[in-house]
This record gives sequence, structure tokens and C-alpha cells, in this order.
Amino acid sequence: METQLIIDNQSRNARAGKTFERRNPVTGVLVTESAAAGVDDALDAVESASQAFTTWSVTGPTERRAVMLKAADIMERRGGEFIEAMMSEVGAAGLWAGFNVFLTAQLFREAAGLATQIQGETLPTDKPNTLSMTVRQPAGVVLSMAPWNGAGVLAARAIAYPIVCGNTVVFRGSESSPKSHSIIAEVLHEAGLPAGVLNYLTSTPEDSDQVVEAIISHPAVRRVNFTGSTKVGRIIAEKAARHLKPVLLELGGKAPFVVLDDADIDGAVNAAVFGSFLYQGQICMSTERFVVDETVADEFVAKFAARAAELAAGDPVVDPNCVVGPMIRHESGARINGLIDDALSKGAELVVGARADGASMPATIVDKVSPEMFIYDEETFGPITTVIRVSGLEEAVRVANDTEYGLAAAVFGADSSRALQVAMRIQAGHVHVNGATVQNEAQAPYGGMKNSGYGRFDGRAVINEFTDLKWITIEPSNQQYPF
Repeated sequence: METQLIIDNQSRNARAGKTFERRNPVTGVLVTESAAAGVDDALDAVESASQAFTTWSVTGPTERRAVMLKAADIMERRGGEFIEAMMSEVGAAGLWAGFNVFLTAQLFREAAGLATQIQGETLPTDKPNTLSMTVRQPAGVVLSMAPWNGAGVLAARAIAYPIVCGNTVVFRGSESSPKSHSIIAEVLHEAGLPAGVLNYLTSTPEDSDQVVEAIISHPAVRRVNFTGSTKVGRIIAEKAARHLKPVLLELGGKAPFVVLDDADIDGAVNAAVFGSFLYQGQICMSTERFVVDETVADEFVAKFAARAAELAAGDPVVDPNCVVGPMIRHESGARINGLIDDALSKGAELVVGARADGASMPATIVDKVSPEMFIYDEETFGPITTVIRVSGLEEAVRVANDTEYGLAAAVFGADSSRALQVAMRIQAGHVHVNGATVQNEAQAPYGGMKNSGYGRFDGRAVINEFTDLKWITIEPSNQQYPF
């Protein structure tokens, strides 16, 4: 597969003719060859978006809504092509790639509904014969960056919401999923976006810093949104802060799943398997910490391990039935193995699974994890999860919050009122009572606390992120002033 930059709705090579490759992390086979943008290409994209903003920002809601609705239909029609690209580039199983198609189409339709929800209000005023009101207006050019792991839905939300609010977008795709991300851009162009409203760039990791810096520092760029690691998110936030530009960040996670002493254990295990091992645990809201009451821990771990052992591991391109595919990078295995070795040396137990072989690893559970182990704090981002045994509800809440992250969480308990109180006390952007940590609905606000970032995608809350609030008054010209 090959991809190019898309600027002014035209596909083109990078000015310098530079390209990069995406290879399968297990076989090393070439998957995608893509154009690698430089600073000049990035500035071309911003200038294009800046020119398009003058007209797109004043389009009516019907036109914006129509594009999003058509994009949803096109995404479903091109679903097979997208699934093939995502499976090949990032090792996604057909289930996860297909789920991305569904979520992306759903998100486009939800974004379409927001076109008429961008509203202001009238305000009371002490000034006679004066109308005081607020309006929300498009901010300008938006730099959007999305990762490879949810190549469809995460790219769609980074693009669709700013655009439906009247902004234009420069979208920098991931070097790990250039074809998957280019399909999202192509879908929106096919749906009728005018030239320049969405420009698509890819660049090499070594060039990304200067490319991103050039875009953020451009005066036309007024918003930045980034989904990815906390480490890179800090860098993006620092760059934007130097130019006083607001940022929406959705970053890493270490999602806790609390199992109370009255939990439905079979139900908890069902949610545990899904939340831990969907897409090899490479989702920011994957369950990485099971905080389990000691009175039910043995039963939970035994049943969880038995289910995990049944999950087929392999290459989804070769074996469509496999659930656990390869991790995104060969080096991921060595990093996770180091965490396992440290944990076992300090008293943890490997109850199912095995150490990684490069990018390949079966579903793995480490029990009896404690705070002195590196795996207790560090995000694993692989097909491995941990169990921490606690005594009572108070300790469960304390351990659930004993992390720098705060993105997703879950609580299982038969007493729904009690479980709700636990959910209210957990420091996370979304918490699910008797449900998995991995959940997403386009109408619900999505984002994190603490080192998981700030701001919210999805739902009406996203309008605040991509518009400016302006106060306007209409006053009599002949009013009297104090002097």
C-alpha cells in the first residue's frame, strides 16, 4: 500500500520526495510506503486550511451536517478496505478493526447532530434598552493528531468535531497507520468537504518534532488536539503553551477494575477478559489493574485465568479467528518482559500466559502485585494485566486511586448504591458500574483526569473545545456616560 499527503484535496508527494515505511512487527514484511512531510509541506497545509477557514467558518449547519452524514455512509461502504488496512498496519484483529468502522460511522452521525447545537444565550443586563448575549464562533485552524491503536474512531473524532464547529483541520496521521488514517481523510473529502478544510500529513518520527512545532507556531492555528502517550502529550502541551494556544489532550491510562466482595464474579470475568485483551490491551482504557477484595480473589483469579487461557494468539492477517494479535512494535516485548521479571522477583505470581517473544505474546495475568513492583505503576500497553488483592472497600478505593492516571475505571458489586458510591470516589474521567473499562459512545463526553489529560471529546462538551465564546451587546448609541 502507498499513501501520499493530501493538501487542497489533492494527493501529492512530499516536497523533498522523502518517504518512510511501515513494516509488520513480526515478519518485517513491508506494509505501507508513505510520503514524509517536511516543514514546507506542513506550512503548505496550514496556509491551505487558513484560506479555507474564511469560507467554511460561515457555512450553515445544514451543509456541515450533510457532509458528516454522507461520510458515515461512505465509511460503511469502504469498511472492508479500512479493516484490511488496519489489520495489516497495526495487527488489529478483524473484531477490533470492524468495531472501528462501526464507531467511526456512529461518530460522524453524532457530529452531524452537533451542527445545530452550537448555541449562545441571552444575558440579563442592568443597562436600559440593551441586548446582552453570547455566541460561539469557530476558532480557526486546528492541528489534530491521533494514534494508531484506534485508527478509525480516534482519527474521526480529532477531525469531525472541529470541522462541524466551523474550523478547518490539519491532520497529522500516525506513522504506524498511514493508510488507515488516509482512508479517513479520503472518506471526508469524498463526502464533499471543500478544498483546504481538511489537509492530511504524515512524517517520520525524526521529523515530527519540527513539523509539529512549525504548525503550532503558525498564527492561523488556534487549537491543538492530541491523543497518545502522556510523555508526548506533555511535549505538545509545552509547545502550545509557549504560543498561548488551548490544547485538548487524551493521554495514557492505568485503568482500575474494582471487584467488591459482593460482585457477580462470572459477570466480572466476562468484562475482565474483554477489557484486558481487546486489541492486545493496546487501548488507553484497557484494564491494567484489577483491585480485588481478598474474600473473592481466589475465585475471580481462577476463573479469569481459565478464560484468558482460551484466547487464541497469533497473526490476525493469517488467522482471522485469533483474538490476541501482535503488539505494535517488536521492542514492546522486551519492555514488558522486564516488568514481569521485576514483579516475579518481588513476590508476584504469573498465573496464566508467558513472557513476550518480540511483538508476540499470549494473554497474560500477573497476580499478587504490590506497590514496590514497577508493573504496579507503569502502563503496560500489551496483552498483560495485573491483580492487586485488597481488604475491604476503603482499601479498594485507595488502591484504585493510587495511580498518576485517571482515564477509565470500572466497579463490580451487587449492591448498586454501594458500587455507585465507589464509582463517585474513583478519580477517572469515566467509570462503569458492572461494565468493562473499555467503552465509548459518541454522545458521551470522553476524557481523563490527572496525567490522562484534560478536555473532553464527544457529546455536547466537545463544542466548548473547538469554539470561542464571545460576549456581544447591542446598545443605544445615545446613552449617557459618567464623563
